[in-house]
Amino acid sequence: MGKLMSEELKWQLAPKLGVRPTVEQGGWGAVSARDCGRLVHAAIEVAEEEMLRQAPPRRI
Repeated sequence: MGKLMSEELKWQLAPKLGVRPTVEQGGWGAVSARDCGRLVHAAIEVAEEEMLRQAPPRRI
């Protein structure tokens, strides 16, 4: 997964997606491409939620 996602975020998401046992047994390289995609998708959702929380209120 390289340096695009922090280790902290990967470990935060791993149990939610059910890949923690795989990572603990074989490292991040043992995670399937499909599960890596799910991790990226979940990380994007986390980032979007954080951006919404930090955004100033919109005026209409």
